[in-house]
Amino acid sequence: MASPKTLPSSTAVSADSHSDAATECILQEIAAVGLCLEAMDSKITDLSVASNSIRADIASFQDKFTDLDHCLMDVEGQLAMLPECDSELQFLCAKITDLEDRSLRDNIRFFGITEHKDGTDVRAFLRDFLSELTDLIFSPTLEVQLAYRIAPLPIKLIQESLVLSLHAFHVKSKHARL
Repeated sequence: MASPKTLPSSTAVSADSHSDAATECILQEIAAVGLCLEAMDSKITDLSVASNSIRADIASFQDKFTDLDHCLMDVEGQLAMLPECDSELQFLCAKITDLEDRSLRDNIRFFGITEHKDGTDVRAFLRDFLSELTDLIFSPTLEVQLAYRIAPLPIKLIQESLVLSLHAFHVKSKHARL
């Protein structure tokens, strides 16, 4: 049998150089992997920042949507009140029209008085005119609320007239009976 031979020393050096080369290669690969890990870590950090920004935007949008929901509910509530407001408005318009019609019935209208006879104070002129017409001295409580001249209609069927409105309707009816 042959005895084991020892390797020559040159072979030992070459094994050391191969192990050094392999170690060097492994170290280079580890360094490359380390660089890749650093790049990935940088990208993950960027993604994390972007993700946090998106989360903040989503939270902001959720708050805005909540506010919009509240506004929408308020608007829907106001829309539900519109028919009630419309009916109240129609009632008030009818009431105003009725009151205006009633107040116009309290007016006394004079036709045929020329424009320059009334002078500058229509109220005083009509008060004096009524005194002469009825041969009564009006009581000091008689107050002329409003007196004005109405322009003639373009058709000329109705003359221009003076309108007198007294404060108290019973005064008008009292003098109209005379």
